[in-house]
Amino acid sequence: MVITQTPLRLSFAGGGSDLADFYRHGAGEVISTAIDKYIFVIIKERFDEKIVLNYSRNETVDDVTEIKHELIRASMELTGLGRGVEISTLADIPSEGSGLGSSSSLVVGLLNAMYSYLGKQVTAETLAKQACDIEITQCGRPIGKQDQYIAAYGGLRRFIFKPDDSVDARDVDLPAQALRLFGSNCLLFYTNRTRKSAEILTEQKSKTASRRDVLEAMLPLVEKIERAFLALDFEAVGRHLHEGWTLKKKMASNISDTGIDDMYERALKAGALGGKIAGAGGGGFLLLYVPPSNHENVRAAMRDFFELPFMPERDGSKVIFNIKRYPFK
Repeated sequence: MVITQTPLRLSFAGGGSDLADFYRHGAGEVISTAIDKYIFVIIKERFDEKIVLNYSRNETVDDVTEIKHELIRASMELTGLGRGVEISTLADIPSEGSGLGSSSSLVVGLLNAMYSYLGKQVTAETLAKQACDIEITQCGRPIGKQDQYIAAYGGLRRFIFKPDDSVDARDVDLPAQALRLFGSNCLLFYTNRTRKSAEILTEQKSKTASRRDVLEAMLPLVEKIERAFLALDFEAVGRHLHEGWTLKKKMASNISDTGIDDMYERALKAGALGGKIAGAGGGGFLLLYVPPSNHENVRAAMRDFFELPFMPERDGSKVIFNIKRYPFK
């Protein structure tokens, strides 16, 4: 039996520049962090030759080609994992529409678990690159590459997406105590709605060329936020989040709406310095940076919304259990 733990993520700036329609005409950049909310993948041997899958639905099939869950099917085909296995997935939060990168974390976790089950060790770069291939190329999802890379590498990182499809993953090296301090001043609230990120990203992807000026205006925020982190000026990070959110709303018509705008304005009036909707927008979670003295006011203003406590996570996808028993066959 093998169990992998793969983190979800929050991005701070640069989202959209990780789409191929942008970075193939000039490098894209994103700064993001893994968080201590996870996707777990469990693989165990079966006594028969069936393939049994347990996720939000259940499947029992005789061959990989019969699997309906396209991400599991593609991961098994790529790794070469065959029959006689049971695969279960668990998530710390609802896996669809959260804006926390759950589908990409799932693929990275699946690949890591499958390779480990087969007795193979692969790098974070391999996990990220292959997860991108599965989601973007094989499954045709209109997404970028940032989620797969932060899920595989973990930590607080700045990614550079180059025109040749290579990716530089740079660690933003903060002391553990400083990272915890930053995390304690970030509040994450559920907007009480989910959304299909594909709908927003499809529109955003189609408008990448016409909105390139907006994306290019967002890119300097990546370096500004990195510098603020390294200077331990976390209030500057919060203010830069506000700048980025103001620009991001120009990328597609349904990134925000009246309800989300009202929610955000309520938080700002109560003392938040800045924030953004996690992921593509349109729903999911609202990230806020709030100085400690204003926490009580902001929480009171956001009392109608569920708060999800979190902390940054230093590790990427990892195997947390691996035991080989005498085989059934």
